[in-house]
Amino acid sequence: MTDGNEVFSAFPAVGGKSVRLTFDGGRLTSDAGVLLLAEVERRLGIAERLARCIDDRRDPAAVRHSLAEMIRFRALLIACGYPDGNDCDLLRRDPAFKMAVGRLPDSGADLCSQPTISRLENLPGPIALKRMMAAMIDIFCDSFAQVPARIVLDIDDTEDEVHGGQQLALFNAHYDSHCFLPIHIYEATSGKPVAIFLRPGKTPDGIEVASVLRHVIRHIRARWPRVQILIRGDSHYGRIEAIGICERYRVGYIFGLAGNRVLLRKVADLAEDVAVRRLDASTEKVRRHGEVEYAAKAWPRQPDNIVRRVVARVEAGPLGTDTRFIITNLAGTPEDLYEDIYCARGQAENLIKAHKLHLASDRTSCTKATANQFRLLVHTAAYWLMLTLRGLAPKLSFWRDAQFDTIRVNLLKVAARLTEMATRIKVALPTAYPYRDSWLLLAGRAVTRPP
Repeated sequence: MTDGNEVFSAFPAVGGKSVRLTFDGGRLTSDAGVLLLAEVERRLGIAERLARCIDDRRDPAAVRHSLAEMIRFRALLIACGYPDGNDCDLLRRDPAFKMAVGRLPDSGADLCSQPTISRLENLPGPIALKRMMAAMIDIFCDSFAQVPARIVLDIDDTEDEVHGGQQLALFNAHYDSHCFLPIHIYEATSGKPVAIFLRPGKTPDGIEVASVLRHVIRHIRARWPRVQILIRGDSHYGRIEAIGICERYRVGYIFGLAGNRVLLRKVADLAEDVAVRRLDASTEKVRRHGEVEYAAKAWPRQPDNIVRRVVARVEAGPLGTDTRFIITNLAGTPEDLYEDIYCARGQAENLIKAHKLHLASDRTSCTKATANQFRLLVHTAAYWLMLTLRGLAPKLSFWRDAQFDTIRVNLLKVAARLTEMATRIKVALPTAYPYRDSWLLLAGRAVTRPP
């Protein structure tokens, strides 16, 4: 460690004047934008909600950092680009983060350290985590000013590579790595997260998918009994158990379906027609859509619903004929169902990218699975902060569609000098800050708009 009086003078002179660099600038921060996020977190109340799900058995007389303060500090760090617990040691004295957590920037006590955060991550057990996942669904429901008539839930998983002896880590031949495959569920229209489940690094089976969907659907329907729900997923989720859950709860579904000899035989005429059309038209590709009724032998037979609707997309190209299938209980033409509804689920990959890449939610290096699930929940809290901040921007502004890392670099990573006085705190941002108007607009909306 060096003290603030050390001088670095190796820079070349500018305009005939020598350059001297010291670290005695006072109470400065490079993350003044965290004050925006702090107001967003206050509106959402995520830290308090998650903290209420955990049994705090510490001696109240010895508590220096409440559970809500620690969760808030950790989520704010993640949103600002500090995803590791070690970052708590580096920034526990930062004046902006102290203010964001509710402490005075100078005279206030320092925030929690990395060992304290590690103890927090290992504190919640399975019951507390179930409460927290339910609380996250409540946050999703509460984020709507009015009950929506219809929501579209996209379900998918993503590789989370691990390096060590973490619980639930398995070798996955497809990804050629030891990994987790956490399940992500988002509402497609708004991009809001609904649930994130840590799980082993293998393809989910039908019972597991049905369990996840049952948990989410029942909790949403408890809040919104009449809301129409559509579930979308690829062929990993087109399992008869998942389909049965959707039909039991009167939920719309559209899943990918793995092809087999029976299905290919049912659409053989369509595939032949597409191939002939391509030869006759001499075009690069020809695509057609059709539908068939299908019932696998392994499916349980129900008197009132023996067969189900399967839509086929057949495309003939230079490399031959490619046939894809989806299974659904929705009405509509085969082309609309496949091209407009099913293919739109690709947007979920961008939402997972924001969660995993921009917020580094793949930092699941704890030994215990419960600790890693808790980390996913805190990263999801950071996702909510960034998504809500972006939603405060005007609809036609650049910020409304900006990626999270763009918002972080331009609106959160802002230098400021914080001066604590007897009756007020002055936050001085750079005079030449290029996004002054946008920053002030978002700050005003974060403070004045009702939650």
